[in-house]
Amino acid sequence: MSVLEIKDLHATVETPEGDTKEILKGVNLTIKSGETHAIMGPNGSGKSTLAYAVAGHPKYEITQGEVLLDGEDVLEMSVDERAKAGLFLAMQYPVEVPGVTVSNFLRTAKTAVDGEAPKLRTWVKDVKGAMDQLRMDPKFAERNVNEGFSGGEKKRHEILQMELLKPKMAILDETDSGLDVDALRVVSEGINRVKENEGLGVMLITHYTRILRYVKPDFVHVFVNGRVAEQGGPELAARLEEEGYDRFLTAANA
Repeated sequence: MSVLEIKDLHATVETPEGDTKEILKGVNLTIKSGETHAIMGPNGSGKSTLAYAVAGHPKYEITQGEVLLDGEDVLEMSVDERAKAGLFLAMQYPVEVPGVTVSNFLRTAKTAVDGEAPKLRTWVKDVKGAMDQLRMDPKFAERNVNEGFSGGEKKRHEILQMELLKPKMAILDETDSGLDVDALRVVSEGINRVKENEGLGVMLITHYTRILRYVKPDFVHVFVNGRVAEQGGPELAARLEEEGYDRFLTAANA
C-alpha cells in the first residue's frame, strides 16, 4: 500500500505586480492506495495550486510543510523524480507539444518512468487496448500531442497516459471540465479501471458533483481560502450541491 501525506503545506506565488501572495495556508491531507479523495471548492480557493505544488511546478514556492510519498520527501525531488516515484498529474489545461506524436510521447514517458523501454509487442497491445477502452480512434496515436485536440480528446489522452504509466497516486485537476455526458462517462470509467486494477490513490479536484456520480469518492474535502475547511464522506458532496460554498466563504472571511 502506498500513502501520500501532505502536512501543513504552505505555498506562495509571485503576482503580476511582483508581490508574493500566499495561496496554500496549511493543507493537511492523507491519501492511501485505492482511495478517492474529492477536493471541492469555489474558484480561487487554491485547489489547482495544491495540485501543481505537489507535482513540482516551479511557479509555486513551498514555504512550509511536507509532502511524503511512502515516507520519501517529495519536495526534495525534481519533477521527473516525482513521476518516477509514482506521482501523476492530469492537468486542467493540457499543453500542446507540436512535432511530438502521441505514440512517441507515450513510449518515451513510459521508458523514463520505468527506467527501461517497454517490450514493443506488449506495448503496442497495451496502447491499443487502452485506446479501445477510451473509445479513441487508432489514428489518434499519430497526431501531435494535444495539437488541435478537442477538450474531450485532451482529457481522454490524460487518462490514457495514466492507464499506461500506472502511477501510485494520481492528481486529477478538473478532469471533468469541458466534457459532454458521453466523454465524462468514458473518462470516469478509465479512472475507475486504473483504480481497480492498480490500486491507484486519487486526488480528484472538481467544482461540481457530476463526475462524482461515476467516480465515487471515499472522502470529500471542502477547500476554501487555501486550506481544508471541512471534510466528510460522499454525503458532503450532495450537501454542497444543494447549499453551495457560501457558508464556508462567510466563515473564511469572518
